[in-house]
Amino acid sequence: TDGHLIARFQQKGGLEFRYNNFNGHIGDSDIHGSMTYTQSKPRPKLTGSLESRQLRMADLGPLIGVKSGKGSEKTEQAKAKRGDAASQPSDRVLPHDKFDTKNWDVMDADVKFSGKRIEHSNSLPLSDLYTHLILKNGDLLLDPLRFGVAGGNLNSTIHMEGDRTPMRARADLHARNLKLKQLFSGVSAMQNSMGQINGDATLKGTGNSVADILATSDGQIKMLMNDGVISRSLMEIVGLNVGNYVVGKLFGDDEVRINCAAADLNVANGVASSKLFVFDTENAVINISGTTNF
Repeated sequence: TDGHLIARFQQKGGLEFRYNNFNGHIGDSDIHGSMTYTQSKPRPKLTGSLESRQLRMADLGPLIGVKSGKGSEKTEQAKAKRGDAASQPSDRVLPHDKFDTKNWDVMDADVKFSGKRIEHSNSLPLSDLYTHLILKNGDLLLDPLRFGVAGGNLNSTIHMEGDRTPMRARADLHARNLKLKQLFSGVSAMQNSMGQINGDATLKGTGNSVADILATSDGQIKMLMNDGVISRSLMEIVGLNVGNYVVGKLFGDDEVRINCAAADLNVANGVASSKLFVFDTENAVINISGTTNF
């Protein structure tokens, strides 16, 4: 990085360092902004604003404890021997890696971050990331956490009470105008679709991993889709083998147009049950009932 560093030693709130108008790089990502670190009591505090015009999520991995994938084979083997390898069980889908909250109470923070272009994966381009992070005594709030995805936007609020054991978490998600042809860019039949997905979800649970939080979660999930297509090939791309089997039984190998689809799910103690789950296709109206256990 390069910037203007100012130290103030006689501040009432404690020793203060300001790093103004700096420019820098993290791997292939750029970073700009101004930050202030105050050696206050009972905890030091970091405040400021950051911006990245080209952000590679892989570059942020090491900062949050995710392997970058750039290490040598010997390095990865050594990490595995030390127990640094991912703890994901082979028979589980939801992420079991633990949030390391033991150092969340070391420092408070109030930081705004924006990322203009996000390199995450070719299949799901993200853009215009913005979040306001507030960390106080181990309690973490991202309000808002929003970004553009598939021609639409996802606006959310994430609250993680890291000062509790086990941690308590809540997520409020609002998806608007997600374009089907961008969400499923690998499905040729979807490229002529003008359809969109809109949805809302509110979930809260306890635990120190995504899997544990969802396994204890309560809340609601609502979703509405129009003008799409359903097929076995789409299910294969999404990775829903059970859905692939059901679609094959219902429609064979053909692609079937969807006029609209709606879902209203209730989640109680990690089990989602359908109050409403219906597909209106060119061939039939399909009502679905049942449960999904997280």
